Amino acid sequence: MEKDELLSGLLQELRRGTIVLSVLSQLQEPQYGYSLVTRLSENGMQVETNTLYPLLRRLESQGLLKSEWDTGEAKPRKYYVITDDGKEIYELLRVQWKKTAEIMNKLLG
Repeated sequence: MEKDELLSGLLQELRRGTIVLSVLSQLQEPQYGYSLVTRLSENGMQVETNTLYPLLRRLESQGLLKSEWDTGEAKPRKYYVITDDGKEIYELLRVQWKKTAEIMNKLLG
């Protein structure tokens, strides 16, 4: 296995653990899929739509998000927003992320 291939796989693993937290952080107000991809991308978090949509459906089935169709525009859009349970989980994940980042900063010097 080439180093580039190995690094790419390891970076993908690292990012996989941050996508849920990233998505929850951006759904304090309703967003549809493409607007969420754009917002995350503008903040440096590249997420493919084929990764995002299954994640949104999973988070909704777990009760962390709710969705609603907006059919008032020419193109109907499904908007997602964080639920109260989602806000609680998000806050716990956010606190844990900060603790983990502190530990990693110490370890990495």
